[in-house]
Amino acid sequence: MTDAIFTPDHFRAEREGDWARLESLLNRVEKGSARKLSEVELVELPRLYRAALSALSIARATSLDADLIGYLEQLSTRAYFLLYSAREPWGRSVLRFFARDWPAAVRGLVPELLLSVFLFFAAAAAGYALILADPGWFDAIVPPGVANGRNPQAGVQFLRGTLYDAPREGGLEIFATALFTHNAQISILVFALGFAFGVPTMLLLASNGALLGAFYAVYIPKGLGWGLTGWLSIHGTTEITAIILSAAAGFHIGRAVAFPGERSRLAAAKAAGERAALVMIGVVVMLLIAGLLEGFGRQLVRTDDGRFAIAATMLALWTSYFAFGGRRRGAR
Repeated sequence: MTDAIFTPDHFRAEREGDWARLESLLNRVEKGSARKLSEVELVELPRLYRAALSALSIARATSLDADLIGYLEQLSTRAYFLLYSAREPWGRSVLRFFARDWPAAVRGLVPELLLSVFLFFAAAAAGYALILADPGWFDAIVPPGVANGRNPQAGVQFLRGTLYDAPREGGLEIFATALFTHNAQISILVFALGFAFGVPTMLLLASNGALLGAFYAVYIPKGLGWGLTGWLSIHGTTEITAIILSAAAGFHIGRAVAFPGERSRLAAAKAAGERAALVMIGVVVMLLIAGLLEGFGRQLVRTDDGRFAIAATMLALWTSYFAFGGRRRGAR
């Protein structure tokens, strides 16, 4: 008797009123009139969604016609995205990212950040010591296109000119764009290689640190170490911080893959990747700022005092932002 009562026509007739009602509410919301829904209609939406899911489950289990199943799938999908997807305005999402999500994600990488800082500056010290002991190491560490004549054989006047002379040609905006592109490539590569247990990330970070130490080994013996620090720091407080954040994000994923704990490696990598991705979105912003500081600020501000003032301001801003940004009152 039950089989005789349950027919496709009876099934549809019994439920299509709810389907039509759900479709009507969805149409109103998708046309931008969600705020005009009454409290009763807002409460009704999840009930109708669950009813549509139940009908879809029955339709699939009893092999009803494909058109009906397709209609219910489409209706249920629309309702799901309405009820559970983020419908926050774009501007508010951006504000929330900078006000809370980004600094909170960075604070979640403290162990990886400490490791990245140690590796970078240890490699810088190693590169400095190697070249002081044997200047022949310079060419092995620094590519010719990066050195541009700034090597252990360069004279004091030439090196001083690279720090303080005005640019020979215009086009600082082109220089800034090129620097941003170069630094972004390095940072993304440092991050992307983290999945291989962080080993390639470690090597690439160390090579960048050694590059920094190599230049100090050129300038300090010529009495230009202070000037080089000012020349680098005007953008370096932002750029080096961004590279270290990128490496920390890569290490975060690598640690999750190597030590997933009770979760599967895929689940652990997914969770770590979500946090690391937030950090990397912010890193792109930092690199854009660093490119502007390097392309414009460093070339236009040619005094040590001015450069150090900008560097100290940027370092204080980044430190304060990542340490305290987005913290709720009473939270540690």
